[in-house]
Amino acid sequence: MPKDLGKRVAYQRRIARMTQQELADAAGVHVGTLRKIERGARGAGDSVVESLAAALGVDPSVLLGSRDRTDARVHDAMPSLSAVIAAYEAPDEGPARQLGELRTAVDEAVTWRLASQYVRIARQLPPLISELIRAFHLAPPEEQSELASLLVAGLRTADAVAYKYGARDLSARLVDLMRWAAPYADNPLLDATVAYVRTETFFDARAHTAGLRMLQTAIDRAPTGRDDAEIAARGALHMRAAVIAGRAGLVEAADQHLAEALRLGDAVPEDVYQGTAFGPDNVRIHEVSVAVSLGRDHVHRALDVANKWAPPHDLPAERRSGYYIEVARAQLWSGLPRDAFESLKVARHTAPQHTRDHPWVREDAATLRRLRRADAESLSNFAEWCHAGE
Repeated sequence: MPKDLGKRVAYQRRIARMTQQELADAAGVHVGTLRKIERGARGAGDSVVESLAAALGVDPSVLLGSRDRTDARVHDAMPSLSAVIAAYEAPDEGPARQLGELRTAVDEAVTWRLASQYVRIARQLPPLISELIRAFHLAPPEEQSELASLLVAGLRTADAVAYKYGARDLSARLVDLMRWAAPYADNPLLDATVAYVRTETFFDARAHTAGLRMLQTAIDRAPTGRDDAEIAARGALHMRAAVIAGRAGLVEAADQHLAEALRLGDAVPEDVYQGTAFGPDNVRIHEVSVAVSLGRDHVHRALDVANKWAPPHDLPAERRSGYYIEVARAQLWSGLPRDAFESLKVARHTAPQHTRDHPWVREDAATLRRLRRADAESLSNFAEWCHAGE
């Protein structure tokens, strides 16, 4: 057992203002087990640590006292995930749960993605995706469509880890497999979702203009109905198009797509549609992202949003942390290093795993460290935590 694990669990529990019974219930462990862990009378396996961390809303490394162990466990899972998707046309033999059970398992995995619980995803998605592929191939015709949708959702969840941890080739293969599975679902909304995720490959290749063309094609093909899910699908594509247009330096296109996203966002309640968070608050987050994507001459637009508004707590943690990361960059470019550091700390508190492995966080923390414009010890600790300068 890692040294002082029990003390860290008890400390984080007190910060969260939870009783032992409340934490045990939230993590799905027996309260007697939790008491023994906190006293140091027994150890805790990876699954228990991850459950406790998820219930407390912290990175598992906070409880383990190790910055590197989380990374190691994520990267250790990559080969098994790669092997699973390599065999998608001829999956391993084995059992597959009923459709309802698989639906529940995928829904749970999607909540992990939205909460940036990357260790859980890395450990549990390879066998789940293997089972989904097997179930898809064995399914009767009346179930194949939904299983294709579940497989796409599972692959998207796995891709969140692969992409954020730098496994770009694996991420591209996961996206390709999503594109293979989506037509079997015969669902235009799912096609829009796949196009949204596929944009990652264009960001990674810095092929922003080509990515914008791909998204424009997806927008043209997206359903034009008035159902909330259909509106959200179009709105999410416009959000994505606004950001990639900004990266391409196309100010007019970025503004047009953002304006359309704002219009559609105001037409639906804030929610997660087909695995993508969309609504007026999410579009506002993307206002900041577009401003930062357009470069230093436009960061005042990001600061205008940040000075008047903050993302509500019920938005997905990954989106909220991304907002503060973008705001920090705008503040740094505007000569506000102390404000930038405060924003990075909020991002870390909101979604530790997402923040720690974001390339902009490392770049900006390294810049702040060179400027020496914040508390030296706190900034050094933060820079070491996110491996700034590596």
